[in-house]
Amino acid sequence: MPQTNWLAILIASLIPLVVGFIYYHKNVFGNAWKNSLGLTDDDLRKGNMVIIFGVSLFMSFLISMFLLVYIDGPGQEGQYDTFKHGAAHGVLLSLFVAMPVLVTNGLFERKNFKNLAINTLYWVITMALMGGTIDAMNHWPADMPPM
Repeated sequence: MPQTNWLAILIASLIPLVVGFIYYHKNVFGNAWKNSLGLTDDDLRKGNMVIIFGVSLFMSFLISMFLLVYIDGPGQEGQYDTFKHGAAHGVLLSLFVAMPVLVTNGLFERKNFKNLAINTLYWVITMALMGGTIDAMNHWPADMPPM
């Protein structure tokens, strides 16, 4: 897409990390999430944070690029270039794609309802913010014909 605002993609790609830092903080849902998995602080320290954050950032970039195509293509300009429009698409995508994937995997991994609810809510919030950011910051020219 020639009109891609790369700053919007960068910001949207960082949103899952920023929201995760707040959302999974011990004073928000961090302790509940950790307890729902039976993990301790020592267990969490064992992970390779460079790989975890690097791969997470790349996955966030892929989600951002998909959201750009999904919510901000030709024919959706003008009144649809808003944070609210993009956030609505992000919520719908999280409920109809992310949640079924998370719940299905979680059921087979024997995760409890609390864990599934915490992770699903995180993605609803995160994808709403990502979609809103992308839609508010990317605009197709009004005279460009829909594909």
